[in-house]
Amino acid sequence: MSNPRCNGFEEDELATKGPGFARQVYSYSMEKTIVPRSNIIGALMSRSLLREPPPLPSELLAELIAIFTGDCFINLKWRQLRFSASPYLNELPFTNSFSSTTSIKGKNFTVSYLVDSLGLSSKLAESISRKVSLQGDRNPDSVLNLLKSHAFTDSQISTIINEYPQVLTLDAEKTLAPKLKLLLSRGASTSELTEIISKVPEILGKKSISIYYDSVKCILEADKTSTNEKLSDSFPQGTSLENKVRNVSVLRGLGMPQKLLLPLLISKSQPICGKDNFDASLKKVIEMGFDPTTSKFVLALRMLYQMSDKTIEEKVEVYKSLGFTVEDIWEIFRSTPTFLKVSKNKMLSSMETFLGLGFSRDEFATMVKRYPPCIEYSTESVIKKTEFLLKKMNWTVKAVALHPQVAGYSLEKRIVPRCNVIKALLSKGLIGSELPPVSSVLSCTDLKFLNKYVMKHDELVPELMAIYTREVDQKSLPQH
Repeated sequence: MSNPRCNGFEEDELATKGPGFARQVYSYSMEKTIVPRSNIIGALMSRSLLREPPPLPSELLAELIAIFTGDCFINLKWRQLRFSASPYLNELPFTNSFSSTTSIKGKNFTVSYLVDSLGLSSKLAESISRKVSLQGDRNPDSVLNLLKSHAFTDSQISTIINEYPQVLTLDAEKTLAPKLKLLLSRGASTSELTEIISKVPEILGKKSISIYYDSVKCILEADKTSTNEKLSDSFPQGTSLENKVRNVSVLRGLGMPQKLLLPLLISKSQPICGKDNFDASLKKVIEMGFDPTTSKFVLALRMLYQMSDKTIEEKVEVYKSLGFTVEDIWEIFRSTPTFLKVSKNKMLSSMETFLGLGFSRDEFATMVKRYPPCIEYSTESVIKKTEFLLKKMNWTVKAVALHPQVAGYSLEKRIVPRCNVIKALLSKGLIGSELPPVSSVLSCTDLKFLNKYVMKHDELVPELMAIYTREVDQKSLPQH
């Protein structure tokens, strides 16, 4: 039987909507309603045409699935629509591969294991599977059993797997058990052990686990008592982590939260390893106005820590030569700290690429200010996407320059499918004779795009969905 999580629908969603809604859903036919509808949503998600499933219930879900399953009556908020079985169903490119089952089993053992054994959503399981690959259930089963035997709750175990999935590949008997035994033998209580490891599960992979454990414990206890002295007084002296703890203590005094402090403490991150360089870099970050409660503060600290004053001055001079003022440069840095890590050659190459595509220097500067990552994309990618927007869609250079984030969108999964729908609507005179704004077509979410440009055209929904989901013809794309 299909697992409701396989398409990303959560059990909590059924529970929070009340028993009436749950009875309604569970009264549906598995073969005629639940599986066919889930197949469509699963197919769209597999092609990245939907990033997440629509909520239950959903007007979009109801209309979309009604088209493809032949439901006769679908009640929508103020109206009732009647559909017949869609003649386009067999023509859709994704129906065959999803017609038999929506189960993940057999396709990816790691995803299947995480869904079945831990109850994770398929979306989260797929994300975790990109970090770790499980070859069988024997080792991860041993790890889970070990954690349960040490009183870790299901919620804590899920947190550990989410934050540090590599734990499932560690040897439960030879690696993990001895570490847990060591910590308990040093006086750790069960509740303390489970709390600390759940907070920072990465310490399970450290050789000197007791040192890291004590460091994390000090921070947690200091926060509970709201004292700064606790951290420095109780931390073991004479260890390789002295500078780290000293610097973490400084950051904590600035108001940096645990969620940022603890990863810094256990990582190999340079910004908190030294002393003099740390102090100098921290002073600059504070003077620039970064908020110590945000991850951007940590990123800015890392960038400045890694570069000497001379290197920073050289990068500033390069950007000035491209038409940016000093104020522009530091304003961009405040919004995107990684901006300064881009090499001189990459900066110059990026400018040449955009100028070659018809953008002026002022437009290039505007694009970088609006979306700094645009200078980091490959030349080939920028050219293909920009030429498609300019030559195939006839948007102006100015229109594209106002939305440089499109350079980061997928040509095959986002840009072309959406633009094909727009061209079809234009050819039928359904959205006037002028192109909609770039942001209206490409920057909105999948659901908003479908609602705005597909679902409102009732009789054309099957045709437009077929256009939206068909394979992209590579020959139709700009070739280089």
